[in-house]
Amino acid sequence: MLIGELSRRTGVNAHQLRYYEAQGLLEAERGANGYREYDDSAVLRVKQIRQLLGAGLSSEDIAYLLPCAVGEAPELLGCPELLTAMRSRLRRLDDQLDRLARSRDALADYIDAADRMAGDDYPPFDHACQEPVPA
Repeated sequence: MLIGELSRRTGVNAHQLRYYEAQGLLEAERGANGYREYDDSAVLRVKQIRQLLGAGLSSEDIAYLLPCAVGEAPELLGCPELLTAMRSRLRRLDDQLDRLARSRDALADYIDAADRMAGDDYPPFDHACQEPVPA
């Protein structure tokens, strides 16, 4: 099938499909006319890629995991290398969540402190430049 048909069958635009190919996630043969030609298994492969992207995995992670992917969901076979890669990604996500939680807590503390200090003594802000307007 040509890229337009694969796009219609998966709901993924052709630009993204070409990106998946460039990342080594999807394979296409080239016809005599130079057009990409995909076999029927490409539909399943694209669905797997979309599911794994939705799980927050990078295209690099997915390229590593796809050989262990089975089915549309996909289910991932428990290869030792696969488990190591997924655990590493999970640790990175946990680290990001921790940093976001600390940032959120710090911002909430600043807001609370500013609320406690609020009063009529402060000049109004010019919202365009976020600087106090002279009284």
